Amino acid sequence: MEAGLGKPLQKRQVIFLGMLLFLWEADSETIRYSVPEETESGYSVANLAKDLGLRVWELAPRGAQIHHKGSKQLLQLNVKTGDLLLQEKLDREVLCGAIEPCILHFQLLLENPVQLFQVDVQLIDVNDHSPEFLEKKMILKIPESAQAGTVFPLKSAQDLDIGSNSVQNYTISPNSNFRVVTHNRGDGRKYPELVLGKALDREEQPELILTLTALDGGVPPRSGTVTLQIEVVDINDNAPKFLQSLYEVHVPENSRINSLVLIVSARDLDAGTNGRVAYSFFEGDKVSQPFVIDEKTGEIRLQRALDYEVHQHYTIEIAATDGGGLVGKCTVAIEVVDVNDNAPELIMSKISSSIPENSPEIVVAIFRVSDPDSGDNGRMVSSIQNDLPFLLKPTFENFYTLVTEGPLDRESRAQYNITITVTDLGTPRLKTEHSITVLVSDVNDNAPAFSQTSYTLSVRENNSPALHIGGVSATDRDSGSNAQLTYSLLLPQDPHLPLASLVSINADNGQLFALRALDFEALQAFEFRVGATDRGSPALSSQALVRVVVLDDNDNSPFVLYPLQNASAPCIELVPRAAEPGYLVTKVVAVDGDSGQNAWLSFQLLKATEPGLFGVWAHNGEVRTARLLSERDAARHRLVVLVKDNGEPPLSASVTLHVLLVDGFSQPYLPLPEVAPERAQADSLTVYLVIALASVSSLFLFSVLVFVVVRLCRRRRAASLGVCSVPEGHFPGHLVDISGTGTLSQSYQYEVCLSGAAGTNEFKFLKPIFPKFPPQRACEATVGNATLGNVLQFP
Repeated sequence: MEAGLGKPLQKRQVIFLGMLLFLWEADSETIRYSVPEETESGYSVANLAKDLGLRVWELAPRGAQIHHKGSKQLLQLNVKTGDLLLQEKLDREVLCGAIEPCILHFQLLLENPVQLFQVDVQLIDVNDHSPEFLEKKMILKIPESAQAGTVFPLKSAQDLDIGSNSVQNYTISPNSNFRVVTHNRGDGRKYPELVLGKALDREEQPELILTLTALDGGVPPRSGTVTLQIEVVDINDNAPKFLQSLYEVHVPENSRINSLVLIVSARDLDAGTNGRVAYSFFEGDKVSQPFVIDEKTGEIRLQRALDYEVHQHYTIEIAATDGGGLVGKCTVAIEVVDVNDNAPELIMSKISSSIPENSPEIVVAIFRVSDPDSGDNGRMVSSIQNDLPFLLKPTFENFYTLVTEGPLDRESRAQYNITITVTDLGTPRLKTEHSITVLVSDVNDNAPAFSQTSYTLSVRENNSPALHIGGVSATDRDSGSNAQLTYSLLLPQDPHLPLASLVSINADNGQLFALRALDFEALQAFEFRVGATDRGSPALSSQALVRVVVLDDNDNSPFVLYPLQNASAPCIELVPRAAEPGYLVTKVVAVDGDSGQNAWLSFQLLKATEPGLFGVWAHNGEVRTARLLSERDAARHRLVVLVKDNGEPPLSASVTLHVLLVDGFSQPYLPLPEVAPERAQADSLTVYLVIALASVSSLFLFSVLVFVVVRLCRRRRAASLGVCSVPEGHFPGHLVDISGTGTLSQSYQYEVCLSGAAGTNEFKFLKPIFPKFPPQRACEATVGNATLGNVLQFP
């Protein structure tokens, strides 16, 4: 999270210290070239791709660019050939001034992956400037009393070239009185002095006109001249003399205008006008000079703001001239003290406004920082906010890359506002902020998600085709085409389910439609799966289960199972005239293909030959006698029973019953009037068959009962007194309807005794007894209207 030095609890910071710079420069590749200044534009400096070991074909795809600190693009890269070309003619004096060597720093930036190469181009000075004096004429006043060997200072010529191409020598036109001596200053520059070789005589020659020539060291050499006018004056014994030959002073660059810089002082031992001293700058352009001197007091004041970043020091020569024209000279060295008056500068070389999610360490931006101040004022700290998943990494020459700390998730955060803060270490600290907005572009990394894992939809049967029955919904956290979903029906697991003919789905919104009318009685429910697929690459999908429940509609009328209505002969029920009220005549059995309350059936006696004689139970369809039968009741009865469901609207069916009253089951009966004579014999035979079947069934059950009792008594043969034990207590008070015909309508009790001592098993029917038995009977049992399990309750 942090490179260099910084405050760990505040911001991630990157500080370029001297050691860090050294390490980065030592570790980075630096290519150095030299080019003579004033070379024409388009000149090929070198094949940069070859020297860096890069393949030419990869320069264009990787966006190769040349970056320079200045506003002008001085060099350009030909991405087709890899040649480094001059964008324009370069002037060393404009670009570097008096700085030697003149080195221009460039960076080659490559992307995908990001690489930076340092390229240094040194401009070689050519002798393209001639020495030039600032004044066209220099006037010197020399007293005729001046002795041979006296030295008089002269103003220097200016040459923008450096080194051997700068001024190397001064000469003077031939004469018999003066010669010129060339001296070196501490900074390497040359300056001339005029030496008197022979005493002057004003009366003989009051004025001399000479030519001073300055020569540089170029090949061929260039020169500049100035006219030197020497006036011979009367005796002025003493020239002004400064108290110090060299004054040194330090001036902060933020000093106010007209502030005092220094006071110089010179004395002249002469009296009168020859002793009055006037101060001035010995040479230099007063207009461009940031200082001004008071000619009377020698006060040097600031007339224009100083800028350490432009000039760090000034060397000024001050002349003190008396009234007789004699001149004294001193040198003032002014060092400009840097103050923290420049905020750091941030220059973006590359910025990516959009980066893909899920990609590790993506380069977001490449930028360079600079501060023209010096010392701590020029040392910088670069930082970004602490809560962002980004890192600042230093490269070289104050270049930084802003990279992602790890893969980003657009669904968590789609936009980042990053503020890059560059702060210097001066007092007070100055800072520069640069804000960039980074958008995280979407990658199809999220599958669609249904709002429910399963859906249950309901539709009533007999629906209209293309009926909307519901829908499914899915969302995708991605964006754009990655979030556009397409819904589809998946192949059912049951191969016999004709899903394609049952439902369809809208591919755009997931709405489901029933393609045809559904029948509850044929298909109560069915399941299938739907899929949601996004339009990303590769496409992602998910599934959900849909269960469609068909709701029953009352579309089926009750169907009578018994008695059959389509038989060849009507069903006739026999009822003995001795039947008690509530005697079960028959039972109407009906079903309904619907479900729920649509299948709840109720029974109703719709029509009867003699109302009030028979009744129908509404819930089970049992037809029973409502009262005692009499001899006056007709022998033949026709009943119409209505079977109705509980649907809305209710549906119904009717059934016709024929009832024949007889004195006994063996009594013959006449055919009903509704029956044709030719069918009477067949109906009589049917009745006899039913009676025979009931008798055989009763006999079989009774035999089973006897067999069970005999077997149980044998097991207790070893019991004392040879008596089979029978459970004490009362038997149930109702008889068992063994035949199922409902003919035993009253309760009867019988006494049964089984003798265990006899050699053979005997089963005796005893006389009927009353329901309550005397206690301590040796062997007793009851048989009534109860189940067989309740009758034989042996221990």
